Amino acid sequence: MYSLATCPTCARARAEMDEQGVEYEERLVDRDPRHQREVLRLTQQRTVPVFVKDGRVTVGWYGEKG
Repeated sequence: MYSLATCPTCARARAEMDEQGVEYEERLVDRDPRHQREVLRLTQQRTVPVFVKDGRVTVGWYGEKG
């Protein structure tokens, strides 16, 4: 999950995945410029959270859940 430390949607995603026992790697784009560049490359946007699973890129927590 690409996220921001202060993003409320990212915090909700983190909390729900933790509650469900979902394993994930978090990459904070506000702490590492490389992660910010990866998000831009993957989505052509500056929106988080971004999920990459089995090569599929999903932007936003609701897109990931639904």
